[in-house]
Amino acid sequence: MATAAALPAPAAKPTQPAPKKVDILHRLLGSLGPYRRYFFLGLLLTVLGSAVAPLRPFLFQYVLDGPVARGELGQLRMWFGVLVGLLLLQTVLQYATTLTTNLLGQLVMNDLRQQVFRHILRLRLRYFDTNPIGTLQTRTVSDIQTLNSVLSEGLVTMLGELLQLVFILGVMLWVDWELTLVVLSTVPIMLLVTRVFQVRVRAAFNRVRRYVAQLNAFLQEHITGMLVTQIFSREQEEYRRFVEINRQHRKAHLDTVLYYSIFFPAVEIIASLSLAILVWYGSNGALEGRLSFGVLVSFILYSSMFFRPIRMLADQFNTLQMGIVSGERIYRVLDTDEFIPEKPNALPEVPGTEPLPIAFEGVTFSYDGKRDILHNVSFEVPAGTTTAIVGATGAGKSSVINLLMRLYEFQAGTIRLGGHDIRDLQLEALRRTIGLVQQDVFLFSGSIHDNITLFNPAISRAAVQEAARLVGADRFIEQLPGGYDYKVGERGATLSSGQRQLISFIRVLVYNPRVLVLDEATSNIDSETEQLIQRAIETVLRGRTAILIAHRLSTVQKAQQILVLHKGELVERGSHQSLLAQNGFYKKLYLIQYGTKALAEQPS
Repeated sequence: MATAAALPAPAAKPTQPAPKKVDILHRLLGSLGPYRRYFFLGLLLTVLGSAVAPLRPFLFQYVLDGPVARGELGQLRMWFGVLVGLLLLQTVLQYATTLTTNLLGQLVMNDLRQQVFRHILRLRLRYFDTNPIGTLQTRTVSDIQTLNSVLSEGLVTMLGELLQLVFILGVMLWVDWELTLVVLSTVPIMLLVTRVFQVRVRAAFNRVRRYVAQLNAFLQEHITGMLVTQIFSREQEEYRRFVEINRQHRKAHLDTVLYYSIFFPAVEIIASLSLAILVWYGSNGALEGRLSFGVLVSFILYSSMFFRPIRMLADQFNTLQMGIVSGERIYRVLDTDEFIPEKPNALPEVPGTEPLPIAFEGVTFSYDGKRDILHNVSFEVPAGTTTAIVGATGAGKSSVINLLMRLYEFQAGTIRLGGHDIRDLQLEALRRTIGLVQQDVFLFSGSIHDNITLFNPAISRAAVQEAARLVGADRFIEQLPGGYDYKVGERGATLSSGQRQLISFIRVLVYNPRVLVLDEATSNIDSETEQLIQRAIETVLRGRTAILIAHRLSTVQKAQQILVLHKGELVERGSHQSLLAQNGFYKKLYLIQYGTKALAEQPS
């Protein structure tokens, strides 16, 4: 098979331009597709509610200028019943609208959260190296919750308020256009105040969202790293940093409160001014006989109803602005294409069941495109053999494993597994073939059994128990309360590092990989546990191709082949004894760890 074309070094991507507001709204509306019936039902209910609202003042006008003016008081009971009926109808319509729009919002947000998390699961590890976890949490939880407000309280509600405004204005113009102009006399002032409010509060909300993301990122990072904080007695300093971020968040939030506390009283004053002008002008007209008492009373009600949608529209507009800001953050994540590329015709599995050979051919790799972590590295691991990789910290040992499993992409060369370029394999097939035991074992909150199977129903309890017996972990597990159903706590906090390491061995074994990789798998455990693992390793490695990454040379001496990496280059290879005889890097590492006395005791 020909060597695949070298991939270019990853270059720093230019900052993506912020999506336009119209685009964000268009994409958000597009997410309504599966639930359009709820959207149109909410729209219909909103139109009906908006049409019913102006009927009450019109009813008052009719009753005052009709039955009351003519002294037909007996009809008041009937018209009172009609008024109560209108109120009940409005209540039912408002209830149905609220229920429908909130249901719509929850359904869409449920889908969007799943979409964001599914997208995050596919992102390459390099993305998580540069994006704080707390920020991603904010995108997936609180930013999406803000978008829910746009759907349940924003778009449909704004449309309802606009329709109500149009209906009320239409009825007012039909009843008396002069009084309508009186009511509208203060609208320019209202629009100016509303515009100033929108600009200020939008900027404040942007700051609030930014500081919320900073708070989440800070808390996640420092709670996870609490051990370091306490060991180095940095509690007070970290507390001061948190206080500063929290203070900035409080200030931004109080700014929004300030703007609202000014805006709503200002709107009330303007509405009251309009009402005062209306009463003065209308009273003169009623006294002069130019308009009826019923029209004046109805316009007083219309005036109140007219300014309410304006106030609500200003508030809903800010909800919409918050949604746009949150939508921009969410769609930035969804638009991120930091994926490991997969060929359309990639193999769905590695053929066969036998151990697989591994080959690195001139592999060069850099995390940042500037400094090579591995440079022109070539080696082979024959099928069914064990190869150890050693070297000083930063030599590139773990990078070899990251590239083999395609957690990162190399820039030059070829890596083959079973004779296949790993870029010709589906990612799932590649990673299903390789089992990895890491130095830093991560356990999820849940039972030991769930942490071993990772909720794979194909793995039976018997298979888990057999793997635990092979590793020698069955005794300590069975002594725990609940045994395999024992809850390990967050990140496995209730277990020792050695016990977590043993569980990671069981996790790999139950998936029965054809290639096994141990990355510093015995570096964080006590001597007794190490003996258990060393005995288990000898059994587990039979019939598998294996790569061992280790600092302690005692764990690699039985490997058929030892590779020595130095500053990203392969400088030596051979067996333990042959490398000692070369008087090179391996011998220096051995002398540093064991001294000249141990070297003298080595068989010649």
